[in-house]
Amino acid sequence: MLAEIRDEIIKQTEQGNIDNISRTVFYEQFYKKNPEIKWSLLAGIVSRNAGWNMTDLKSEWFQTLLTDRYRFLLFQTYERANWTIFADAYPQLLWYAWAKSISRPNYELLELLGVSKFMQKEWKLYIENRDDDRLCTALIINEQHMLEETVMKKSLYKKKIFSSLLYILEEHAHMSYVIFPTIEGKVYGFYVRNFKNVKARIWLGKQLQQLLSHPFIHKDVYQFTLETPPTGSRDDYEQFMSWSTGNTSPILRDVYPVVSHHWRKKVDWSKQVQEPAHYFNPIKKTSPVERTTWLQNKWVELFLIQHIKKIASKRHSP
Repeated sequence: MLAEIRDEIIKQTEQGNIDNISRTVFYEQFYKKNPEIKWSLLAGIVSRNAGWNMTDLKSEWFQTLLTDRYRFLLFQTYERANWTIFADAYPQLLWYAWAKSISRPNYELLELLGVSKFMQKEWKLYIENRDDDRLCTALIINEQHMLEETVMKKSLYKKKIFSSLLYILEEHAHMSYVIFPTIEGKVYGFYVRNFKNVKARIWLGKQLQQLLSHPFIHKDVYQFTLETPPTGSRDDYEQFMSWSTGNTSPILRDVYPVVSHHWRKKVDWSKQVQEPAHYFNPIKKTSPVERTTWLQNKWVELFLIQHIKKIASKRHSP
């Protein structure tokens, strides 16, 4: 019986883990049915950001700025990271939906699904206490440690991407960010700092969740997800703005094929990390700050950089 349920959960997970678009849709559809699982909405919007970053690599500006090889490796990094998180987290969400439907959680199934000991404990706590915020934080902690073991520590990504001069310069210039758009044309969010550090990524995740949950913007951001089917193009949110970057932004499925992935060896990170409880420490409460003008300025900077490079390339061409 449990084996059959496990197989069905794995099957549904594989159906949702085809590409960035399917992941986004599955996360956000899950949230519509289970709004108490706050992490699923956060995951959906972060997945949208990943899609926009992926298609940026096929845009006119980034084809000028980056080599084909580096753009390919960046895409592979985004794709592998997002596939990994979905492959680990979505079975947990389906487990919860199944347990909710029968009003009787079976924790043995979590073990069969390869869920970390850390999250097995946290799901038990959630079923007992119904602390939505703690569960969301737990899922952030779990997935960032999972990412650490399966992507960040791999030599390909570590050497070719996260130790490259281009990556260091991009991070220093705050060109990497996660934004929450609204249908009013306003955006909110944070830029990404020290992405190589798991503690920094967890802190960012907690910041993003606090922002997303804030009553001042939650309804507007959620409304954006309801009214805007994800395509991977920045047109998804630029259509609501009074300005445009002028850069090309293709639809993700027009420019990328489906990528096949598999687990070579899934490691339970929580058996190696000592005392992860401190990650639950609350962060300082802040009010949402609109980032629309800030985002415009970043795109102006990017335009100027690629324009200068294009001119320089023409001067040095034979």
